[in-house]
Amino acid sequence: MPNDAADRSDVIRQAAAGHATARARLFAGYRDRLRETIRLRLDRRVQGRIDADDVLQEVYLDFERRLPRFAADPPGPFFLWLRGLALQRLIDLHRQHLGAAMRDAGREISIYRGQVPEASSASLAALLVGRLTSATRAAQRAETQLRVQQALNALDPIDREVLTLRHFEGLSNEETAQVLELSKSAASNRYVRALKRLKDVLGGWSEIRPESRP
Repeated sequence: MPNDAADRSDVIRQAAAGHATARARLFAGYRDRLRETIRLRLDRRVQGRIDADDVLQEVYLDFERRLPRFAADPPGPFFLWLRGLALQRLIDLHRQHLGAAMRDAGREISIYRGQVPEASSASLAALLVGRLTSATRAAQRAETQLRVQQALNALDPIDREVLTLRHFEGLSNEETAQVLELSKSAASNRYVRALKRLKDVLGGWSEIRPESRP
């Protein structure tokens, strides 16, 4: 996907005009980022029935259908619009497969109680432990994961979501600020604060570092 805004806009125009190659190229440039968002927020209770690639296929159909309207009147940055399509598709799939169980009171603490599919602290803890430790003993990994989950649960809800967006979804600070309707400085301060508190709880794991995206 071209990094230059003018080149990207040109590809969007071509794709919206019906050029299949441009459409495929445009979507492919964001596929990996979308997959990470979907994997993170896909409810664990349906992961045996659907996976991220299944969802991506549905998102691509939505993208094809709605792209002309986006190109005619962009509501915001292209990736955030595309990410919004993925989140809406997840909401629909969760309703289809879970129904009333979506709001089961026995679920883990959610990362952010907004109008988006929720990422649980247990899911994030599993991802973080997978990145940060090479422990092979099941008991040791389970104990570490529980500590991480408890640390995530202790964070302010918005700080948890900032951490999720920056550290796990790979959004930039500017993208995070737009998603959460915060100033860029507030988003940055919350991210640094969340990392510090997480390190403090976990004994200062040096492997947890701020993401490099500005």
